[in-house]
Formats: sequence, C-alpha cells, structure tokens
Amino acid sequence: MRKVRLGDIANINISGIDKKTKDGEQAVRLCNFTDVYYNWAITNNMYDGLMQASASESDIEIFSLCKGQVAITKDSETRDDIGVATYIADDFEDVVLGYHCALIAPKNDIPEDERIYGKYLNALLHTKYAQKYFSNNATGSGQRYTLSKEAIEDMPVYLPSYKEQVRIGDYLSDIDKKIEINNLINAELETMAKQIYDYWFVQFDFPNEDGKPYKSSGGKMVWNEVLKLEIPNGWQEGVLEDIANITMGQSPDGSSYNEDGDGSIFYQGSTDFGIRFPKIRMYTNAPSRYAKKGDILMSVRAPVGATNIANNDCCIGRGLAALNSKIGSITHLYQIIQDLKAKFDLLNNGGTTFGAINKDELHTLVVVVPDNSVLENFEEIASPIFEKQMKLGYETEELQSLRDFFLPILLNGQATIKD
Repeated sequence: MRKVRLGDIANINISGIDKKTKDGEQAVRLCNFTDVYYNWAITNNMYDGLMQASASESDIEIFSLCKGQVAITKDSETRDDIGVATYIADDFEDVVLGYHCALIAPKNDIPEDERIYGKYLNALLHTKYAQKYFSNNATGSGQRYTLSKEAIEDMPVYLPSYKEQVRIGDYLSDIDKKIEINNLINAELETMAKQIYDYWFVQFDFPNEDGKPYKSSGGKMVWNEVLKLEIPNGWQEGVLEDIANITMGQSPDGSSYNEDGDGSIFYQGSTDFGIRFPKIRMYTNAPSRYAKKGDILMSVRAPVGATNIANNDCCIGRGLAALNSKIGSITHLYQIIQDLKAKFDLLNNGGTTFGAINKDELHTLVVVVPDNSVLENFEEIASPIFEKQMKLGYETEELQSLRDFFLPILLNGQATIKD
C-alpha cells in the first residue's frame, strides 16, 4: 500500500446550501446531514424523500451529486458524528449536497494507478482510523465541532492497487444493496400499516359486523367533547398512560459509560437511532432505567416523537422513554406515537417549538381508546406486518455486522477477494 494525501487524489468542497427556498434560485432536492449520516449510500430510490430547497447556479455546479462521489458530515454537536460518510451511488439531475456536509470527488484526470475508487473511499472513511482522524482534527468545543477543508484534504490515505480497491469497494457495496432492498421493503410495509391504521382509527372505517366500513356504512358516531370530534359508539377518550406502560429514561453517572461492552447497552437519545433499531455505541455499568426488547423507544427531546424499536434489553437515558402496550397491541401503540409525532412536527413548523416533553405531559397526551374487539381484529391484520418488519430489521443488522466485520480486514490486507 502507498500513503497519499486525500487532497491530492480528490477534490473537496464544503457546502453552505441551506434548506430554504429563495427567490431567483433554482429548485433542487437537498441531500442533508441526516441523509448522509444514516445511509451507506445515496441512491435514486431515496429521491422522493429528499428535502425540497433552492440553490444558486454556481452552487449547483459545484455540489450536484454525481455517481462515484462521497459525502461526509463536517460539523455536529459531538465529535463522534463528524466525518460520517456516504457513497453517491447514482447520478442526479437536481440533487445537491446541503450544509454541514462536505463533498469529496475522486480525481479522474490523474493516472489510474494514482486514483481512489469512490466505493473504496466510502469504505475507508467508515473505518476507526478515519473516525479517529476526523475526531482528532475537529475544531471547536462545547456546543459544536467542525472539520475544515484543509483538515479533510490533509488526511493520510493508504491505497492498494486500483484493481484491489474496486474488488473491495464493490464487495462491500453489494452487501449494502441488500440492506437497501430490505429498507425499501420495510418502508412499503410501514406505508401499508399506516394506511390500515388511518382507515380504522382515523376515518373510523374498520369492518363492522357485516364486514362493511363502519362509518361509511352508517355506523353510529357520538360527539366527544374532550376530543372535539365524533367517534364510534362505545369508544372513548383517554390519555396515553391508559393504553401504554411508560418508562422515562434516566442517565447514569457519566463515569459508568464505556465502549468495551461492560454492563448494559445504553441509549442516550435519538442520536443513537437507526432506521428501525438503535445503534449500539455505548454501555453503562450503572444502569438506572430499562427498556425491554421489543419496546418502543421514543425521543422525548427534539425531535420529540422520533421512534425506534429496542432490539435488546437496554438502559435508556433522559432523552428517551420506553413504551409497551397495556391493551395488547404494540402495532396500534406504534401508530399512535407516529400520529403524535406528526402533530408535534406541525406545531414545530408553525413556530411552536417542542424542545422536550416531560413525564406528566407524555402520560396525559389525549388519545382515542377503541373498542377491544376492533383492536383485536386490527392486531390480527397488522401484527404480521410488524413482525415482518422486525425480521427484516434483524436481517439488516446481521448484514451490517457482516459488512463491519469485513471492512477493517479487507482494508488492512488481512483478507482478499478473489476475482
């Protein structure tokens, strides 16, 4: 392997494109910090979920996403969240990289034996070596840390032959493609479950005794003064603690935190969240509040209402609450929380900021409490969808573990891939 300076084999630019839409600028989609942070690769399948914004022609020319590039997070509240990389897997016509990120484009105007392969670079930037380099070279303290363009350019990079880079990069990307497929299926299942929930518990068109939509077929509706809406006869208003067991998180003493597996898995807040399951980053040998495997983990600090599912028994910090159903339907409770988050988001967008929600506020959130028989029928339909999502989530975890296992040994030459 040969040692080179990253800035000699790639062009690096720091984006300042924010999420606003401005007059006189061109409409674009924005690949922002969270898109980079949570994905091994950015693909065309993600296009519809990217934020709409605007950008100047000069910014579009520099920061348009093209296949083969790599994007990284460049500033955050913690050093651990800096330098997180993603590979740009497709060409995009109108997608640009947003602020708090840097775009790294491998140079193609140098001899092949001096180049770096984009997929290999992405893999390299996921190693502990890269993470340590970025953490050590970040500036700032307290509220925010940042990487300068010069720090990124000066990063020492160890390169095998270009042919070997292609083998390694393609192998790891193939694993990620399977992960992406799982995530797409999970998203479709999520949409399906949400549609069923809305049909039954928002539109109140659950099947009646004759199998027909209840409200649309003339089912009796009763005005509820607390909820300020009509609900099916026999249903009632309630609060979240009526349908859920709720455990508020409590952070252990900081001296108990470790990354060595000593004690219980510890999740502090939504920064530990993945697509469905949280990422294990920390342990504590002095746990105080627990969540059980299968509990819903809900963020009680901004962004309030964000959720994951606990895939292990764990300790939860003050940024989280753990919930499970009192009335026999985890799927119903999960959708209730998604509904509540949508309401929090609307209030945030309207100027009312929900920086946090305390125990009393969470326990007393007003909800509709359905008839038991309707809930049981819903669970029969929705539970298999939820279980399929869990199964795909576990499979994705295994693939991520496989990728993370091979990543260092392929990059340091301990293992090779045959043609």
